[in-house]
Amino acid sequence: MTTEAWTPHAMLAPAAICVGVAALLLRPFAGPGALAVMAGVGLLGILTPAPLSPPASRGRVAAAAAVGVGAFALARMLHGGAHAEVSLATLVPPAVAAVAGDDLIGLATFHIAGSDCELVTLEAFRQWQGVGTSLMAAIARFARRRGCERLWLVTGNDNLDALRFYQRRGLRLVAVHRGAVDQARQIKPAIPLVGEHGIEIHDELELELRLG
Repeated sequence: MTTEAWTPHAMLAPAAICVGVAALLLRPFAGPGALAVMAGVGLLGILTPAPLSPPASRGRVAAAAAVGVGAFALARMLHGGAHAEVSLATLVPPAVAAVAGDDLIGLATFHIAGSDCELVTLEAFRQWQGVGTSLMAAIARFARRRGCERLWLVTGNDNLDALRFYQRRGLRLVAVHRGAVDQARQIKPAIPLVGEHGIEIHDELELELRLG
């Protein structure tokens, strides 16, 4: 298993197509400005596909991009309000992929702002094989090379599996944003009240790994 870092340019074609599809799916929840940008990005992905390496994995990359970019876009819309404007730079974050042969087995997206590296999404398509651990390590290496001082993320208070996973990999709980999900639910009523393990979702938990 190897990990590969993909820049926004390399991810543009598959991600943009998926963003166009996401525009249709998210139409009831997004404002007209956001939908216009997403549809335009989708058209760009269809008209100007960028080469990827390895070529045999292109279909798998597109599927994975749908997971990562779609979740990223939805998160930005939830935090930005019902009529949030979404830019191309926001919709196509850098990513790290885990590859086994020609198979894409994991994908993580992240966002660097100043000395902070935010883990936005992490998807392991093969469970219990160290895929998530490899992705985390690859992002930490990338972030250190970019001069970042910390790797951080937020997760819901119901996500016990994620809390276990990240704490076992050295991340520490640094903040509890009480009522953050409740506030988001006022804007997006579709956010469920009950999450994993039957736990009511009210708060966001912030975890970080110091990279210094």
